[in-house]
Amino acid sequence: MTAAASTATEPAPPAAVPPFAVIPGWQVEQVLRGREKQIVELVEATYRLHGAGESVNPPSFFLRFPDRPLSRIIALPASLGGRMRVDGLKWISSFPENVAAGIPRASAVLILNDHDTGYPFACLESSIISATRTAASAALAADRLTRGRPRPARVGFIGVGLIARYIHTFLSGTGWSFDEIGVHDLSADSAAGFHDYLAKSGAAGRITMHDSAEQLIRSSDLVVFATVAATPHVHELSWFDHNPVVLHVSLRDLSPDILLASANIVDDIDHCLTANTSPHLAEQLSGGRGFLTGTLDDVLAGRATVPIDRPVVFSPFGLGVLDLAVGKYVHDQVACSSGLHIIDDFFHELRRYG
Repeated sequence: MTAAASTATEPAPPAAVPPFAVIPGWQVEQVLRGREKQIVELVEATYRLHGAGESVNPPSFFLRFPDRPLSRIIALPASLGGRMRVDGLKWISSFPENVAAGIPRASAVLILNDHDTGYPFACLESSIISATRTAASAALAADRLTRGRPRPARVGFIGVGLIARYIHTFLSGTGWSFDEIGVHDLSADSAAGFHDYLAKSGAAGRITMHDSAEQLIRSSDLVVFATVAATPHVHELSWFDHNPVVLHVSLRDLSPDILLASANIVDDIDHCLTANTSPHLAEQLSGGRGFLTGTLDDVLAGRATVPIDRPVVFSPFGLGVLDLAVGKYVHDQVACSSGLHIIDDFFHELRRYG
């Protein structure tokens, strides 16, 4: 028997169960703070892997409650290939009534599973990871979708909670500055809080508080929607006559007529055209998907061209593979610094017959 044949018949070495770690929010924040450029590059690489078929990203599952119609918990399972090789699940809740009680609307955990054994190896606080990947995606889109037109000098935020703050942080951290920053929120307290954040962050440019969405949209070259709107509340196409770029992060703010008159970029077509998002409503109204210009990966790869003679709307549904990429990055950074909090003997029954 040859050496090669002998090697082929040898049993595979037993798989090792990975240690299980818990990574709290303070460690997540510590890793991600100030690394906006690196995270945007990571998100871009993840979009490219997803576009190349190196991922599994099933539809998100929405857990809804008859007695709490405004609230929901969403499961985002995913698998990411390439050099990252990680599987997992984000479990994120959205309870808008929390805000009135003085606590954040969203809370989340992220479970990372070992590629080879399937064993979970980490549980991370994930509201920060979720906000980070959302903001990094928005910053990447803002950069790529404004190329070929004058760099936006006026940005406007409609809905100014945690996500808006992170998007502004990522825009600033990737080299953006604005002559004017517009703010509009139905909550006067939220608007005032965001104004204070902008002032304390040293944001350049004039900060303008707007009484209406119309005022803000008409005076902004780059518009960010980060609301909790369940149905479209912006219906007037003429507000967009100046052809701004719109980061439609909250997905349900714009009427389908506005989308049908715009160039539309999404993160994933099948994911985005579901759950009564504005693009989903546009598909129902038009009877097809011809209103879509393409995905952000299409833009990155040069397969889609972004026009400058009409509004451009980026509607990201939010992909679980982005959470995996950022979460794995956090885990690896904490592990490199020997800061992992390992739960010894988390997995107990490791022998098949005891």
